[in-house]
Amino acid sequence: MIIDFHTHVFPDKISKRAIHSLEDNIVKIQGENFPARTDGSLGELLKTMKEDNVDYSVVLPIATTVTQSTSINKFAAEINGHNGIISFGSVHPLQNDCEKVLEEIKEAGLLGIKLHPEYQGVFVSSPEIKRILKKTDELGLYVVFHAGQDIGMPKPVHCMPECLNHVLDYISGDKIIAAHMGGWKEWDAVEKYIVGTPIMIDTSYTAGFMDKAQFKRIVRNHGSDKVLFGTDNPWHRVKEEKEFIDSIGLEKIELENIYYKNAKRVLNI
Repeated sequence: MIIDFHTHVFPDKISKRAIHSLEDNIVKIQGENFPARTDGSLGELLKTMKEDNVDYSVVLPIATTVTQSTSINKFAAEINGHNGIISFGSVHPLQNDCEKVLEEIKEAGLLGIKLHPEYQGVFVSSPEIKRILKKTDELGLYVVFHAGQDIGMPKPVHCMPECLNHVLDYISGDKIIAAHMGGWKEWDAVEKYIVGTPIMIDTSYTAGFMDKAQFKRIVRNHGSDKVLFGTDNPWHRVKEEKEFIDSIGLEKIELENIYYKNAKRVLNI
């Protein structure tokens, strides 16, 4: 069984345009292209799920402006629970009605939200993020953070592991998921500030970027019961991420935890 806990889709009418724009940003920042594997549409995600033997995919939308959450959450509710798709919602930290929106997300049956401090331009240590996390904690919603650097965004980094650690000053953190092994390309800081905490992490978009020994060390020291498999589809596919993880030398029970057992627990499957 495979549950991909980190995927993205866009409505069909904008998916290709959105992907091209994001690819252009990567070229500007990195000086080279890291192309998407699909066109970012729901149809393409469903196609790759079938090809890659994925049982469930968690879709993580991002409200990049204060006006987007209504349409994003409507789309999320429409696709949630169909064809193996489990969609989270999103809210922008700067919108005035974020508490109301979070209540609506809960009422719609969505299990959590995605926050992307880089795209949303808000530091994880900000009062706006604190307000959201206190509300999600009250409602029992999961929160997936883009953590660490973003391949298509300039510095400063808005969600560093050290700053993310400080959410534990006011919430338990057991419903927080830090994407990209706790902080993309900030893995030394992950080992210092995230490993050993209640915060969960996902494996998305690490193949080809992360040292295998460090990946294994983080899994072992943090606990495989707090690691979720993710691809960041459309940016990576299951094959490349799974080949990377399978080559690291983890035990069978650790791999089972990562590939599906932990996600089943979180998603109540």
